[in-house]
Amino acid sequence: MALELSNIQKTFGDHKAVDSININVPSGSMYGFLGGNGAGKTTTFRMILQLLTPSEGTILYDGDKIGYHMTNKIGYLPEERGLHPKLTVKEQVIYLA
Repeated sequence: MALELSNIQKTFGDHKAVDSININVPSGSMYGFLGGNGAGKTTTFRMILQLLTPSEGTILYDGDKIGYHMTNKIGYLPEERGLHPKLTVKEQVIYLA
């Protein structure tokens, strides 16, 4: 397994934003999240990226907890990409890099 989420939960006060997600993403594969607004997609990605701490559960990448030492292996493109319409593609890449 490249990415493993086991019993991931996230609560904010009395609100349960993510409820017991279990996902195994094998190495070399690509997955996407689909769901309506408020389904927990962004919250789950933020937990994978360690921007939020899960209330319960574990998230592993190649058997290790995700940390700063592996940021070169993880990419994330949020819905609000902040693209600048007046920049060329090359200028965008340089700016975002």
